[in-house]
Amino acid sequence: MASEIPTVSVVICTYTEKRLSLLAKVVDSVRVQSLAPEQIIVVVDHNEDLYKRLIMDFQDVVLVESGGQPGLAGARNTGASIATAEIIAFLDDDAEAAPDWLERLSVFYDDPDVLAVGGRVDPVWETARPAHFGEELDWIVGCSHRGMPRVATEVRNLIGANMSFRREVLEHVGGFNHELGRQAVKPLGCEETEICIRASLALPGARIVYDPAAVVNHHVPATRGTLNYMLARAWSEGLSKAQVSHLVGHKRALRSERTYVRRVLPRAVLSGIRDWGTGNDTAGLSRAGAVLAVLACTTGGYLRGRQLAHAATFRTEGAPSQNEPWRTVT
Repeated sequence: MASEIPTVSVVICTYTEKRLSLLAKVVDSVRVQSLAPEQIIVVVDHNEDLYKRLIMDFQDVVLVESGGQPGLAGARNTGASIATAEIIAFLDDDAEAAPDWLERLSVFYDDPDVLAVGGRVDPVWETARPAHFGEELDWIVGCSHRGMPRVATEVRNLIGANMSFRREVLEHVGGFNHELGRQAVKPLGCEETEICIRASLALPGARIVYDPAAVVNHHVPATRGTLNYMLARAWSEGLSKAQVSHLVGHKRALRSERTYVRRVLPRAVLSGIRDWGTGNDTAGLSRAGAVLAVLACTTGGYLRGRQLAHAATFRTEGAPSQNEPWRTVT
């Protein structure tokens, strides 16, 4: 007898009027899913004017203002707190879901050991992909990068623009860490990495699955293809990885990154140089240089973040409160 398909609540967090047209497309993509969601929840992250505007535009969704601290983690926790379905799926406000997105995510929850499922995030460039921006670096714009699994595979963590969790798992681990993630004055991230690691530690034997067949398309503004943006984002990623390392231990926080640096990036550099040397692609050298520059900036950000952590700039010690159930794990 076939297992019953779980119910799903979809949480979409938004914070700026600049993405109104994109948000409308995202919501529309959820409305037409082959597996209809139980709820579509739109969380407005501390922007009262935007909230009032959306009351008129989205009358058929659950619209709520974030009750957490400003930032993506607080908004996600707000959405999760009012979700009623068994599974909570998260989608960015600039990422349209393929029609079978929810159906493909949900099928893996037949296995009770699966605590979270995510899928591929494909970039949709506002203009053409910059010649210097190799697919190995697509994580910079929040997308799946070359070197990630091509078939459904158990992974350490999911991509924030396309992920889902059992509601009971989020409740068990206390939600997303609001010290991480996008914030107005802190260009940090990696809250998805941290919560996946924390959930795996709290539930030994549980699995997190990445299925590249569950697709969302992520809008990428032209400004995010510049070298300046790439390097700034790489520095922030290094800072974020340092903070996650301080929370969960560097071996857990950097396991996937070590493989990426050892296997994916060297091939990217050699491929770029080869393409340039043979005359097949004159931009090959710039792609190779961008990879090396991004690696250097990420490493620099990580080392700086470790210094800040040791100086206790990142608040990770002490007894957890009701709003902060996470602890440093050694």
